[in-house]
Amino acid sequence: MRQVDYPLPFRSLVRELRRLPGIGPRSAERIALWLASAQDARPGDLATALEQARMELKPCSVCGFFATGDLCEICADTSRKGGALCVVEYATDVLPLERTGVHEGNYHVLGGRLAPLDHVGPDQLRITSLLKRVEEERPAEIILALSADVEGEATSSFVAELLASSGVKVTRIAQGLPAGGGLEHADPLTLQRALSGRRMMGGA
Repeated sequence: MRQVDYPLPFRSLVRELRRLPGIGPRSAERIALWLASAQDARPGDLATALEQARMELKPCSVCGFFATGDLCEICADTSRKGGALCVVEYATDVLPLERTGVHEGNYHVLGGRLAPLDHVGPDQLRITSLLKRVEEERPAEIILALSADVEGEATSSFVAELLASSGVKVTRIAQGLPAGGGLEHADPLTLQRALSGRRMMGGA
């Protein structure tokens, strides 16, 4: 007896969904089933939104964040100039920092981090444009907000060395305990950073 499979259009949809990062076979099938059969799925609207995003979104010419024109909304805000410049790995790292309301300066997206095993070196990142911005804009401070893993630390150290002669203050975001996290769940490196980055509390 021949084994029955989904019809070709359904299999094609599942195949395309599986190309998305983080979508496995089962998840792809569930999403495809919903798109193909749910009354409120509106696959046509989804296709239009995807095509529009693909056509209209592009990296900001200055910082690398998402933009629909030459500049993103952040770089177009002239009130931010002259403050701190926060360096991140990916464009998706900008909004989590922006939503904290703490950073009021500009951003610079590197486009990744140094990863020799994946053939990602300085030439594959937006480091040259960062050095040019620092020279031209002379920000009050450079904040390296990169990952706390080995590759992120290596990238931070590399960038900090390149900026050492610029005369601009270079800092690294503190790495400590996550909000609501107990000591019993923290690894030694996290605890070490939490202690090293401790700050003065109220009182004597």
